[in-house]
Amino acid sequence: MLKTALATVLLGVGVAASQITFADPQTIRVGIMSGEDEDVWRVVAANAAKQGLAIKVTTFSDYTQPNEALSEHDLDANSFQHKPYLDAQIKARGYTIVPVGYTYVQPIGLYSRKVKSVADLPTGATVAVPNDPSNEGRALLLLQSQHLITLRPDVGLLPTARDIASNPKQIHIKELDAGIVGRAIGDVDAAVINTDWAVKSGIKIPQERIAQEPIAGSPYRNLLAVNTKDANAPWVHALVASYQQPNVAAEILNVYHGVTIPAWDGAPH
Repeated sequence: MLKTALATVLLGVGVAASQITFADPQTIRVGIMSGEDEDVWRVVAANAAKQGLAIKVTTFSDYTQPNEALSEHDLDANSFQHKPYLDAQIKARGYTIVPVGYTYVQPIGLYSRKVKSVADLPTGATVAVPNDPSNEGRALLLLQSQHLITLRPDVGLLPTARDIASNPKQIHIKELDAGIVGRAIGDVDAAVINTDWAVKSGIKIPQERIAQEPIAGSPYRNLLAVNTKDANAPWVHALVASYQQPNVAAEILNVYHGVTIPAWDGAPH
């Protein structure tokens, strides 16, 4: 019930930054992925400072660490994941973590340096995909949308390679850590790469992208997350408000060169 209420109240709605101020400065520790998001969070921190909220950013280099750090209370919040990933982490590790506000969406793409289109992929092609449950599922759904494979009915958002029902081109699925897939692009025929890792790996976007998942109605909007016990704390509302601002949207579009889209309701695109 709490998760549903939070999703309804906070996730889809931008919050006015002027609603909450703190007489005594509060320091909030936020975990993010290293790279372009550091520039985005400098803008968020400046917004938060006007409300008496000091943001201390901790950067990570892989997806497995920020939720563990949040769960251990080494962080107060994190900002790096979409809800299917969080749901998979909760199921696997028993975290009591909830989403409190949308940030942006990074449509996952299929990239290649060997072919110019999906139709050009040869029979027996090797396609690399991320190996964590939510992103592998996302990758396989993209391959299905491009008619490269067919998945079993009703697999939801978390199919695995074992759920492939038909594979007319005999595609070989190569499962790799999400942070490695982009760097392996020269060793495979194509790779499904998360946008942030594509940027970090020097992938040319959109030149080397041969397919992309749709943005409209995406279940993969990234979000801010906190421990359940903090969900209704005033600083959470202030943090969401500091993020969901036009100047943050502008910085997202700037640092990600337009391939990452602000995802809260009413956000300028």
